[in-house]
Amino acid sequence: MFRHVPLLIIPFILYNIGLMGLFGAAPDPWAQQIFSLPMMSGGVWSMTLGDLMVLIGLALLFVEIMKSTRVASASVIDHLLSTFVFVAFLVEFLLVKGAAHSVFFTLMLIALVDVLAGFSVSIRSASRDVTFGR
Repeated sequence: MFRHVPLLIIPFILYNIGLMGLFGAAPDPWAQQIFSLPMMSGGVWSMTLGDLMVLIGLALLFVEIMKSTRVASASVIDHLLSTFVFVAFLVEFLLVKGAAHSVFFTLMLIALVDVLAGFSVSIRSASRDVTFGR
């Protein structure tokens, strides 16, 4: 039942939860440092909440691309729902003040890559299934 739900809806929902202030009431909750790790070079690597969101989006993009390699009639539904998720990202980016952020823009581009890759993989695999007789 849930296998057709586009996974990139998860970062979309998480970002909107963050906009409601549930991740902190700081002016920019995405800049909140989660942890830092001292490096051998003497530098300090730190991860912010925004970095984690992008990392989650990239991991889910990988799973979505793997899902798009399935050959099934339901893949059209998957692509359609992924397109709706991208459109939701785009509309929110254009119309919601809190979505005018580089983290949200990056997540929106990840959703766009999901849509483009899904259609590209499907078209490519469909062209391999078509054989012309002589």
